[in-house]
Amino acid sequence: MNFLAHVFLSGNDFPLAFGNLIADQVKGNEVQNYPLQVQKGIKLHHAIDHFTDTHQIFKECVTELFPVYRHFSRVIIDMYFDHFLAVHWNRYHSLSLEEFSKKFYNQLRNYNIDFSIKINSFINALINYNWFEKYKSINGLGIIMTQMEKRTSFDSNLGRSTTELIEKYSYFNEQFLNFIRPLIAFSKMKITQL
Repeated sequence: MNFLAHVFLSGNDFPLAFGNLIADQVKGNEVQNYPLQVQKGIKLHHAIDHFTDTHQIFKECVTELFPVYRHFSRVIIDMYFDHFLAVHWNRYHSLSLEEFSKKFYNQLRNYNIDFSIKINSFINALINYNWFEKYKSINGLGIIMTQMEKRTSFDSNLGRSTTELIEKYSYFNEQFLNFIRPLIAFSKMKITQL
């Protein structure tokens, strides 16, 4: 799952959501530089990634893309699933996606914690490009994929990966709907164990 899902799966706990959001940007012992609840969010992120990567539905989706995108297939499916979460948002959250995004972005802006330059740059991009709401349209998803492709050191073809999403939209949509329920249940259970 990608950024929107990681924040969503954290519930209403902002420090937990913040840790879940930035986990991939935090390396090794840097985890200890953050408050305990942020550290728990980082742990939650890794647990969600493990659950996702080992789940049969997710693996089947990755297999669909692997011949073309190789090891980037997992990243692309993460992005597809954030798209479907945005599309079906009202099924899973009481706030609209717009309200949720604005609230979270404001919390990020006002969070009284020292960010590394890398994390600060990431947060600025997330807010300025409004990634959460962009996920909802295929065009918006394509824009995000193209931005990500520019940051890869070799040809990933991420920018054109919405082609397969369009071609197999109903398949990926159904896979997402079958996957999100157990993922939500797992995340809720994991939060109680942190």
